[in-house]
Amino acid sequence: MSDRGKPAATTEVNPSVGLAGTLFSGGHRLQARVYFADTDFSGVVYHGRYLEFFERGRSDYLRLSGVHHTQLAAGEHGEALTWVVTRMEIDWRSPARIDDVLTIETRTEAISGARIRMAQEIRRGDQVLVQAKVQAAVIGPDGRPRRFPRHWLEAFAPAELS
Repeated sequence: MSDRGKPAATTEVNPSVGLAGTLFSGGHRLQARVYFADTDFSGVVYHGRYLEFFERGRSDYLRLSGVHHTQLAAGEHGEALTWVVTRMEIDWRSPARIDDVLTIETRTEAISGARIRMAQEIRRGDQVLVQAKVQAAVIGPDGRPRRFPRHWLEAFAPAELS
């Protein structure tokens, strides 16, 4: 505990983790520091910023798994594709504060031909601050869902299936 009665900030970054985080069986882990711009007038992370932390985690999970947004948009899979979030459920448990180092963990829960469900959480040390359930899909230029390429099904297989 800090001298103000609040949990002490976790400010140590793991130096062995790269800018895009690391993959593990069935998921991805990323660290991010909380900056002043992430906080509201009370000094805690603004609720909407957690969506941005989750987005960074999902984007780097995709990137390290071989799915690059620029390649999707360029039509390298036969047509221009866009990765979209179609549903999100969030539970806020405890606030993060300026200078905290957060761990954003993204795990695949299920993947089908055209949809992926992921579980995400943001932690400060061992304390879970925010949890999310996310459903995403890939759409074509007409806005309709497209099937995931076969190698994506393998790359994003949940841990128990990989």
